[in-house]
Amino acid sequence: MKIEDVRTIAVLGAGTMGHGIAQVCAQNGFQVKLEDIKEEFVQGGIERIRRFLQGSIEREKMTKEEADVVLSRIKGTVDLSEAVKDVELVIEAIVENMEMKKELFRRVDEISKREAVLASNTSILSITEMASVTSRPEKVVGMHFANPAQLMKPIEIIKGVSTSDDTVELIKSLTLRFGKTPIVVKDSPGFASSRLGLALFLEASRMLEEGVASVKDIDMGAKLFYGHRMGPFETGDLVGLDARLNNLNAMYQATGDPKWRAPLLLKQLVISGYLGKKPGSKGGYYTYFGLEE
Repeated sequence: MKIEDVRTIAVLGAGTMGHGIAQVCAQNGFQVKLEDIKEEFVQGGIERIRRFLQGSIEREKMTKEEADVVLSRIKGTVDLSEAVKDVELVIEAIVENMEMKKELFRRVDEISKREAVLASNTSILSITEMASVTSRPEKVVGMHFANPAQLMKPIEIIKGVSTSDDTVELIKSLTLRFGKTPIVVKDSPGFASSRLGLALFLEASRMLEEGVASVKDIDMGAKLFYGHRMGPFETGDLVGLDARLNNLNAMYQATGDPKWRAPLLLKQLVISGYLGKKPGSKGGYYTYFGLEE
């Protein structure tokens, strides 16, 4: 399949990553089917897209007419069959749980057309394992967007053991069509981006526990000394502390290496309802340490 053959994309999961991915696809001319298990989740994702576009209008990044066209390309649904049956590409963006992802891939493999490519936005879980439950492992690939998908430039393309070169080239072409930058990695725990990000976060957490510096000063050091756009604790608050904990647990389970054990404070924050910048959360590191302005 060539990039010109891709006209409609299904995004499964309308949450933190899914709604942003759907917007990126729609802004670049594709018809999008945004699916989730509940209507409230679907409408919540579309509303977040609407608010993002309204912000772009207010900043004069686009016109109202352009925003209306983007929204017109996105159709919400709670019917998985309706979402995937006639599309050329499926992008899965549900929670980071391997068994849930495998079950979803089994179902999608059965009801989507045979030539469709199946991609996962996973930041840490094995593409090869997901592909193993399908009849088309050569067409299963990782397509890891950075958060927020609408603004961040990289897309990490993960090649599973059976992923074909043609599938990788298709996703590279799509990434460039989105105006983003592809990096290609092999299927390994944490890939490249998550492995680096988690390593930085763990070292920052150790520094915090040892009293080397405060949350704010560690973040400032990362930005000023190394040019990071956000510090490790700011990033954790943005992506979600529960997501950060899940990723560390997955890395530890996949490798058995104790260096990936989650910090005690992170566990305590998640248990206490500090999940980062997301609905229903008490906040994140900055809230807990009284650093919110």
